[in-house]
Amino acid sequence: MVKRLAILLIGLLVINGFEIRAQEDYKELKKKYTYTIEKKHEVLDIDYDAIRFKKRPKNIILIIGDGMGTGQVFAGITVNNGLNIEQMPYVGFVKTQSADNYVTDSGAGGTALSTGVRTYNGAIGVDVNGKKLTTILEYADRNGKGTGLVSTSAITHATPASFIAHQAHRNMYEQIAGDFMNTDIDVFIGGGADFFTKRVDGRNLILELNEKGYHVGYNIDEVASKKDGKLAVLTAVGHNPGYRDRGELLSKSTAKAIEILSNNDNKGFFLMVEGSQIDWGSHQNDASYVTGEVLDLDKALAEALKFAIEDKRTLVIVTADHETGGMSVNGGNTSKGYVETGFTTGDHSAVMVPIFAFGAGAEEFIGIYDNTEVFEKMYKLFKFKQEDKD
Repeated sequence: MVKRLAILLIGLLVINGFEIRAQEDYKELKKKYTYTIEKKHEVLDIDYDAIRFKKRPKNIILIIGDGMGTGQVFAGITVNNGLNIEQMPYVGFVKTQSADNYVTDSGAGGTALSTGVRTYNGAIGVDVNGKKLTTILEYADRNGKGTGLVSTSAITHATPASFIAHQAHRNMYEQIAGDFMNTDIDVFIGGGADFFTKRVDGRNLILELNEKGYHVGYNIDEVASKKDGKLAVLTAVGHNPGYRDRGELLSKSTAKAIEILSNNDNKGFFLMVEGSQIDWGSHQNDASYVTGEVLDLDKALAEALKFAIEDKRTLVIVTADHETGGMSVNGGNTSKGYVETGFTTGDHSAVMVPIFAFGAGAEEFIGIYDNTEVFEKMYKLFKFKQEDKD
């Protein structure tokens, strides 16, 4: 019996090991230092001073370019000869160090943004002692607001997970998927279907989502007619493909999440949108991968900005959990859409990352501050009851 249990445990560790490596294989170096634009996108023409935004937001859309530093942003600006992100007038810098490391990972970086607490690398929604932290998404839900997550990775990956889950380590993908069942999140769109169905514990979380009233889809186009209610779209069994192969998934998913959340009967909403694969291209030191992903995120940003302009009560924030690759822009040509880059590492770096804000309350985000302050500023602007804060 003991021998049989030992064999079973070894088998599970092997399976999980393959699973974890498959989720992290984007970190292999595939150096490519130049990129020429494949297709430019139009940038919004916004007269910011002519728009009368409310002083305090009813809605917040937080857009995270995973691994996106100033080098990644400027590469996008260079090849597209401008980005929507440049239309965001309030700009600052965020320091990203974690509680146990000068160089953060996405688990600790995401948790700092989502909870206002610095924790150890690898942690998901817990502090250095493993204690559960309340996220901005959970505070929003507690206060009657709609909530949503969108990601180009698996929805269980570190950054989106840190807004909804509470686990000791980012690689606990099945447990993270299980944490989705503990919330009333209105909409989530991303990969990772296998973590909801092909599970060691035998649970089928898709059936549980159905029982909770979710409309579950597997392709963003197949839910085009869905206008309100609860929506879960699992767009890949694991991660979604890169920008060349997934088309307009991120833009469409962002627009759909905004539509669902704004149509639901709630007191506003909080939505986090992640462009995951800027980080992956930076890990690989691949300028084309990085820059194409930045452009893709910028097209999704346009959907958020257009909504904010019309709504007048929405704050849009763009930042990163950390920078990846130590990326520099060493040369380029805006008329030819060409950029030449350099990288100092195949891992994360410790430099500050930019933060951009647009809309109601945007002026709060200028300056240089810790990543935990992003949470504090959002919490303050949402004007939650102070007694709600854990």
